[in-house]
Formats: sequence, structure tokens, C-alpha cells
Amino acid sequence: MSIYLDHAATTRPRPEVVAAMDAVLDDAWANPSSTHAFGRRARAALDDARESVARDLRVDAREVVFTSGGTEAINLAIKGAAWAGKARGHQLISTAVEHEAVLNALAHLEKFGFEVILLPVDRYARVDPDALSAALTERTVLVSLQYVNNEVGTVQPLAELVRRARMQRHVLVHVDAVQAAPWMDLDVPALDVDLVSIAAHKLEGPKGVGALYIRRGTALLAQQHGGSQERHRRAGTENVAGAAGLARALHLARQERPDVPERARGLRDRLRDAVLAVPGVELTGHPRDRAPGHLSVVVRDADGQSLVTALDLEGIACSSGSACAAGSTEPSHVLTAMGYPPEEARGALRLTLGRSTTTEEIQIACRVVPEVIARVREGSRALVADTPAAPAARVPVSVPDSVPDARGGYEPRDPE
Repeated sequence: MSIYLDHAATTRPRPEVVAAMDAVLDDAWANPSSTHAFGRRARAALDDARESVARDLRVDAREVVFTSGGTEAINLAIKGAAWAGKARGHQLISTAVEHEAVLNALAHLEKFGFEVILLPVDRYARVDPDALSAALTERTVLVSLQYVNNEVGTVQPLAELVRRARMQRHVLVHVDAVQAAPWMDLDVPALDVDLVSIAAHKLEGPKGVGALYIRRGTALLAQQHGGSQERHRRAGTENVAGAAGLARALHLARQERPDVPERARGLRDRLRDAVLAVPGVELTGHPRDRAPGHLSVVVRDADGQSLVTALDLEGIACSSGSACAAGSTEPSHVLTAMGYPPEEARGALRLTLGRSTTTEEIQIACRVVPEVIARVREGSRALVADTPAAPAARVPVSVPDSVPDARGGYEPRDPE
């Protein structure tokens, strides 16, 4: 039996989403910028998708821009707002535990003279609102905050953080809601933010499509140039089928709240209890304020990637952290920011559930995951025991040019 516990990395498009995309690909496949009948059908499908996304976010359809995914939405939000606001200031504020899309966009802007402040976090990956207040200045242009952390599942105290940011009225606030969208009701007006990024493939939609909410009146400099699509904010022929898939996935996720999150939370807690019963395993992230389907731990005396490989051989798919950082030999920047030493951070294991996760799958995982942890640890200990000790370093000895003779005097040493 194959068990998929990597929903934070991506999700399988649900049948309703595939059907919505198939309908567009079959009937509305033309270029939506074309003025003939074929193009008008594509334009109508794109408009319908935009209206649907806007309704579920409770915003105006003109405030929704379709992108190629969460990463592009984040880059458009951060770079677009930074460059548009450069005349007002050059300071950008975010946190040390953001997704690589945020951190690398900020690092890029640093090369052009922007000042980047990354706020520290506590042991649970949460930001202290007082730290944000202290960092804000008249030079601050943008605050970018992750709603739900992708590696440890922690939910930030967003309402209070946004309230603090609003103390400087000229500061824009961007929220990376990519991990929040599957689980939380994104009532954007209630969030009181200017920019919100989402991605379809995190909520059982297709890969390669996302959306950025841009509050009306927010100045944003386009980052992709070409035609006049998306009201001149994002050039390029729109992915109409992808937009339809995103719209359907977001709508279904909203319809099914709170039933799906509550069910996932119950299954997650069963798995959590089984895994934490293993000695030397510690929960990472906030114990309560976390995404319902998210379980993340550090396993001491075990390598996270070795655990992932061993679990894969047992038919359980999971990860050791962010899929975007897979293959990296460096410990998780999220865990190190939370205070974990590198040797512990390398033992990260992330098991994330979704709507389709079954009770039977969790029952199996509750048995298999602890068994695999024990086996990997035993293998690590055996490897250490079998590794020959390194030869002792040879200490150079200073030899005098002469040695004492039998009479207590010295005579020259024979050459070697």
C-alpha cells in the first residue's frame, strides 16, 4: 500500500478540478486576447475563473492577477512593491523562517541597495510583534509575512503583526498564504493586507498556476514584460485551464471547511502521538497553532534524508523539510532560526496530511514510522561502530644532531 504524506509539497489534483480544466481545454482553448469567437470563449472562461477566485477571497475580480505559481506571485508582490515604493524608502522587513521564494527575492533586492531586515523567531517559529514594531521606520516600504510556515506548520499571529505594521501607514503588507490556503478561510478584507499570494497545487489544483491579490490602489511595478495581459501587471498569454483549475480547487476547499481541517487534525494528532512516543523525537513548530494536516519533528541520532528514503521503501512518501530545498546538504534554515543546532536540524522529518488521507493509512503510518526510526538509528549506530578509528596523528620528534655517549659526553649521530 502506498501512502502519500507529503501534501505540504504538492497535492494530487482532485477529479472535479481535472474536469474543470478538461472542459476549458476542450472548448475554450484559444488565446483569450483574440477577438474572434474562439478567443471570446477563452476570455469568458478566464473571467469566470477570476470571478470565482475573487468571490472566495471576498475581493473584487480586478484585484486578482493570475501567475505561474506561488513563487511568481511572491516575486511580483515583493519586487513589484519594493521598486514602486523606492522613492519613499528602501527598507524591507520579513522573517528568518520564510520560504526560499521570499528570502531569495529579498536577497536579490539587496544587490540593488535595498535594506533587508529578517526578524528572529522563537522556538516555535513565531515572530514577536514587538520585534516588528521595533524594526519599523519611516524608510520601511514593505513587510512580508508567511501565514503558515511550510516546514514546521506554525501559524503566525498575523492579525497582531498586521496591526503593528499598520502603525506606519505608508507600509505595504504582503502575506504568503500558499500553505494557508488549503486549511484556512482567506477572508482577505478581514486580514487588512495589500498583497496575498496563493498557489493551486497546494490545495488539490494543478501545478504551474497561482494568483496574487493586489489591493486596489496599491502601486506595483510589473516584473514580467510583454503584452498588456492582467491589466498590464503580468505579461504573457494566460493559462486559462490552469486558472479554471485554481478557481475550482479554491472553491471546493472553502466549501469543505471546517470539516476537512477538523478531520485532518484528528488523524494528524494520532500520528503525532505515535511518533512522539519514540524516545529522542521532538515536535517542531507550535504545538497548537499549526496547520491541521502538518506534523514535523526532529529525530535525534538519525539523518532526515535517510528516514525519508527508508520510509519510501516502506511505501510512505514524506519529506525532511521544504521540497524546494530538497537535495541541499545544509540544515534547514527554519530549524536553525528556531535555535536547533545543525546536527539536530539534519534529523528533520515532515509528515503532512491532506483531504484524501484515510484512517487506514494513518493506522499503518503509526506502526511503520516508529519502526523505521528505530531501524535507521540502529543502522547509524552500526555504521559508526564499524568505521575504523582514524590512525593516531604522528607527532614529530625533534632529534638532536648528537647523542650522549657512555662517558656522558656527546658524539655525532650516525646519519640515517
